[in-house]
Amino acid sequence: MGLRTMVRALLVGSAALALMAGGALAQQAAQDNNAQAGTSEKEAAPAKAASGKTTRLDKITIVSRTGESAMETMASASHVDQEDIERRMATTPTDVFFGMPGVTGQADARRVNSSVNIRGLQDFGRVAVIVDGARQDFQRSDHGTQSTFWIDPDLIQSVDVIRGPVANTYGSGAIGGVVFFDTKDAGDFLKPDERWAVSETGRYESNGNGWATSTTGAYRFSDSADILGNIVYRDYGDYKDGGGGRQAGTGFDALGGMLKGTFRPTDYSELKLGWIGASDGWNEVGGGVPTYDLDLKQNTFTARYNITDPDRTWLDLHVNASYNKTTLDQTALVEIKNRYDPVTGLLTPVPAGSQSTYDIGTLSFDIWNTSRFETGAVSHELTYGGDWASDDVETGGTAGGNSFYTPSGRRTVWGAYIQDKASWDWLEVVAGLRYDNYGLKGDGIRSSGDRLSPRITVGVTPFQSAGLDGLQFYGTYAEGYRSPSLSETLISGLHPATVVFPFLPNPNLRPEKGKTWEFGVNYRTDSLIAANDALRLKAAYFHNDIDDYVDGNSDIPAGTGACPAVPPGVPVFDPAHGVFTGYIPFCSQYQNFAKAKIQGFELEGVYDADWGFAGLSASFINGHTISYEGERADLVTTPSAQVTGQLAFKFLEDRLIVGSEVQYNRKPKGNPIAKDYTLVNAFASYRVNNNFKFDFRVDNIFNTKYANPLNRDVDSRQRPVPAVYEPGVTFKLAATMRWGG
Repeated sequence: MGLRTMVRALLVGSAALALMAGGALAQQAAQDNNAQAGTSEKEAAPAKAASGKTTRLDKITIVSRTGESAMETMASASHVDQEDIERRMATTPTDVFFGMPGVTGQADARRVNSSVNIRGLQDFGRVAVIVDGARQDFQRSDHGTQSTFWIDPDLIQSVDVIRGPVANTYGSGAIGGVVFFDTKDAGDFLKPDERWAVSETGRYESNGNGWATSTTGAYRFSDSADILGNIVYRDYGDYKDGGGGRQAGTGFDALGGMLKGTFRPTDYSELKLGWIGASDGWNEVGGGVPTYDLDLKQNTFTARYNITDPDRTWLDLHVNASYNKTTLDQTALVEIKNRYDPVTGLLTPVPAGSQSTYDIGTLSFDIWNTSRFETGAVSHELTYGGDWASDDVETGGTAGGNSFYTPSGRRTVWGAYIQDKASWDWLEVVAGLRYDNYGLKGDGIRSSGDRLSPRITVGVTPFQSAGLDGLQFYGTYAEGYRSPSLSETLISGLHPATVVFPFLPNPNLRPEKGKTWEFGVNYRTDSLIAANDALRLKAAYFHNDIDDYVDGNSDIPAGTGACPAVPPGVPVFDPAHGVFTGYIPFCSQYQNFAKAKIQGFELEGVYDADWGFAGLSASFINGHTISYEGERADLVTTPSAQVTGQLAFKFLEDRLIVGSEVQYNRKPKGNPIAKDYTLVNAFASYRVNNNFKFDFRVDNIFNTKYANPLNRDVDSRQRPVPAVYEPGVTFKLAATMRWGG
C-alpha cells in the first residue's frame, strides 16, 4: 500500500469515526441542547452590549492598532471570524473572502496557492498579507498569479482586511490594503473550566472526491500559560467545472500544522510564540497533461509580545518578530520541448526530472506603542512605531527552466510612522505620517528610494436622537508607497519558453505612489425591529490614483533603445499561421506608466436577530492605466463587480442554522474572457450537543460554468482564454467531535 493510499484510508477512517460517533453522542442532546460544539454557551451566543447585540462587524480587528472594531474604524474594514470560516467550509484561503466587498481571491488552477486582489491591486506586495505578524512575501513570476501565500483555512481563527493605504502602519508597500490572518489560540478553544481539550473533524467534498481531516488539541498549564496545536491534511482530486469538464491540475494534497504557546508574565503582559508549517504538493499542466510536479515546504516562526497597563495610559506596547522560509521545487515530469537557453537563445529542451528551485526567506520586526491622554476636552490615541523587513531570494535550476523568470537578490524595506486619533464629542480626526525607505540589489544592479506618506481622516457623528446617534460620516485622504520588487527590477535575458524575446532589466524603475480619496458612512443601531436585534452598515466611495504605476510593456520594437535587433537568419514567430516557435521582434520590460486610476463603491451590512441573520455586500470597481503618451488602457487586474446576499434562520434554540447565499458577478470592462454569472449556495449546521456537530454545504447549486476574470491565459495563437474554470456544483459534509476535561 502506497503512502498516498494509506493517508487516504486514514482520512476515510477519521471521517467515518466522526460520523458514527454522532449516534452515541446524540443521546446526550436532551441534556446538552443549549451547548455548542467547541465553545461554551457564553462564547456561542453573540456577546451582548449594553445597547443590544454585537455582530461580527463589532469585533475588535487585528489590523486596528488602537483596539477598534471594523464598525468603529473610519476606513473600509472587514472582519471574518471562525464561525464564518466554518460556515463557508473553506477548502482554500480564497474561500474565506467570499462576499467580502472589494476583495477577490485568485489561485489559477493551483488551488493550494492563494493571491489576494483588493480594489483591483495585487501582486508584488501591493496587498500586504500577514499571518500572526509574519509577512508573506513569496513571489514566483509566471503567466498567472505572482505573489502567493500558503495557510490552511482550518488553522485560521479570524481574518481582518483593511482596504486602501490607510493601513500603512503595517509596513511598506500596502497601497492596496492589508490582509491579516490570526491563527487559532488556546484561550478561545478551551472552555473556562477546562484544562485540556481535543477536537477531530472529518470532511468530504464531492467535486474532486476531496477528503480532509483536522485535529486540534490544547492544554492549559495555568492561568498564565497554555498551548495549542493543530494539524490538517487534505487530499483533493481534479474537480469538474459547471459544464462537466474535468479541470486538469486542480487537484492537490496539503499537510499543514501549527503550534502556539501563550505566556502571561504579569496581569498586563502577554507573549505568544508560534510555528506554522506547510508541506503541499500539486501538478501543473501543459497541453492537458501533467507537466510539472510542485513540492512546497514552508516554516514560519513568530514571537509577539505586548504589555498594556491601565494605570499607565501611555503604555500599550507591541513587539513582533518573525521569520518565514519558503522552498518550492518544480520538477519536470516529461521532456519540455521548444525551450531555449535564456542566455544564448539556443534550443535547449528540458529533460524529464529537471528541477527549478525557489527559496525565499523573510525576516521582519515590528514595534509600536499607543499612548492615551487628554488635552482639555479632546482625547488622544497617539500611535508611533517602526518596522523592518528583508527578503532574500535565491532561485536556480536547469537552463530553460521556469526559475529564470524570478531573479535572485535581496530587498530590504523599513519605515517609521506616527498617528494621532483625536476625539471630541461628535468629531474625530486621525492624522498620520509615514516614512518609507527601500534598497534592493542583485545581478550587479542596485536600486533605492524613500518617501513621506501622509494620512488625514475626519469623521463626524452629527445626530444625537435615537435611531440616528449611530450614524457617522467620514472623509479620508491617504498616500502609500510601494517599492519595485526584485523581479520587476532585475529580470533580464531571453524568454525561454515556446518563443524567444528579450527581457530588459530596469534599474531606474520608480516606486508607485498611491493617493486615495475615500468618503464613507458607518451606521449602527440596536433594537431596530425587535427588542434584541442589531443592524450594522458600512459604505464607501473611493478614488485611487497610483502615480508611476508599474506594469509590463511587451511592445518595445527590436532595434530601438536597449532592445536588440533580431539576430540574422532567425525565424520570426507567426501566430496567424500557427507557428509555435520563433523570435518575437519585440522586447519586454517592467516600466512606469504615468498613472493608474481606480474608483469604486463598496457596501457591507449585517442584520442579526433572534430568528437568524441577513447580510448584504456589494462592490463596483473600474480601473484603467494612462501612459506618459496619454494612451488609456483598461486595468487587467480589475475584478468583477459583485452583489452578495445572505439569509439564514435559526431553529431548535440556535442548534440548527439553515441558510443560503446568492452572488451576482458582472464582468469587468474590457476583460476579453469575462462573462456575467450568478452563484447560489446553501448551508446548514446542526449542533447535536457540546461534543458533536454536523456541517453541510452546497456550492454552485445550479452548476454554473464560470471563470474568474483574473485567471487569464493565452492559447497557441496568443489569444486570451480562461486559465481555468471554477468548480461546478459541490457538496460538502463535515462532522466534528470534541473531548475536554
